[in-house]
Amino acid sequence: MTVETTGTTAHETATPLRTGERALAPDLARGLMLLLIVLSNTAFHLWKAERGPSGWQPVDGGVLDHAVQFTMITTLDMRVYPLFAFLFGYGMTQLYLRQTSAGTAPRDAAKILRKRSLLLIVIGLAHATLLMAGDIIGYYGLLSLALGLLFLRRGDRALKWWIGIGAALLLFGALEPIVSAWMRGELGTLGDAGAEPGSAAYAADDPSWVSAAGTRLESGLFVTFAAAPLSLVGGGFTVFLLGFWAARNRILEEPGRHLPLLRRTAVLGIAIGWLGALPAALAHIGALDVPDDAQSESGALSLLRDVTGNAAGLGYVATLALFAHWWTRRPARHGARAAVAVTAVSAVGKRSLSCYLTHSLLFAPLLAAWGLGLGAHLTSATVALVATGVWLVTVAGAYALERAGRRGPMETVLRRLMYRT
Repeated sequence: MTVETTGTTAHETATPLRTGERALAPDLARGLMLLLIVLSNTAFHLWKAERGPSGWQPVDGGVLDHAVQFTMITTLDMRVYPLFAFLFGYGMTQLYLRQTSAGTAPRDAAKILRKRSLLLIVIGLAHATLLMAGDIIGYYGLLSLALGLLFLRRGDRALKWWIGIGAALLLFGALEPIVSAWMRGELGTLGDAGAEPGSAAYAADDPSWVSAAGTRLESGLFVTFAAAPLSLVGGGFTVFLLGFWAARNRILEEPGRHLPLLRRTAVLGIAIGWLGALPAALAHIGALDVPDDAQSESGALSLLRDVTGNAAGLGYVATLALFAHWWTRRPARHGARAAVAVTAVSAVGKRSLSCYLTHSLLFAPLLAAWGLGLGAHLTSATVALVATGVWLVTVAGAYALERAGRRGPMETVLRRLMYRT
């Protein structure tokens, strides 16, 4: 999520960017990211579905459902969050650089961002309690608070060193249990403890909204104040800091200057990400015969899926940047309908916080037992259609706001709280 502003001092009202000042790639990436996020969250709302060893995707349904599950595991599961982290770090650095280039003292610009991070933590916990335990706003709000304090005003050399350290920590964390189990000859027993279905943390099967809110609050507090610090220790900050570095070098604003890097990242990132998740996806649909323990949330296949997800997330960002570069150079007379579609998706990206919260506002009451309870009757395929429909509703709303020249409601609220205007 990001707030796009300019300003002169930390105490003056920042003025909105003119349309021509915004680069296409960051907004387009955020807009499409929200579709991927709402799709990746669908599994948790199917509260009567039968779960597999990973505790993630359902294992029941017909051929179409299994095709959706296979696609989700290969392309979305643990692949969207790195994309989100990169764009979060990118947007944070954009805001900082925009403030300082407009004359705001670096200390004051950093203070604005600290306030923004604290507000996002509050918004995230409220979102988790009221609607969706799997909120990630608070999680990244805490990460942005910590990483902003540590790295926002550090030089590029320090940033590159810590990106390398984070990458090494991620690789070690993923490979160490696999190598240890292999050396003991116990690779098949990796992850014997199994995994509790992630849907339990959502309390979607609780018919009481009040009782479910208590469970969601517990989950939200854990994700924000336990999972986020643990990710810092384990190298989960790596992609976030890559967003810092990329924003300093204007990778998404000026993709034409970085085409070789973007092409390599797109091809290698997506290839590594999809191939890394392929064994877990094949095992999930029964095409690969492996022990259930190896598929569990802490098993070898899931660890391989997770660690390669970072590469996929970066590959998605690079692909969208290349598309934005091609799109802005195409003849303007071609593709009027396509131009409307790109503008509409980019409008979602400009209002990413509002649209993200709207997903839950529409999704949770439809699917939870305390609402209409449709999550008990939908399958992997049908809930994906519902999720796409919800995203399209936000696309239509964001496009209407774009044409009216208005920000999203939550962007307006956050801006006023940040600048006290």
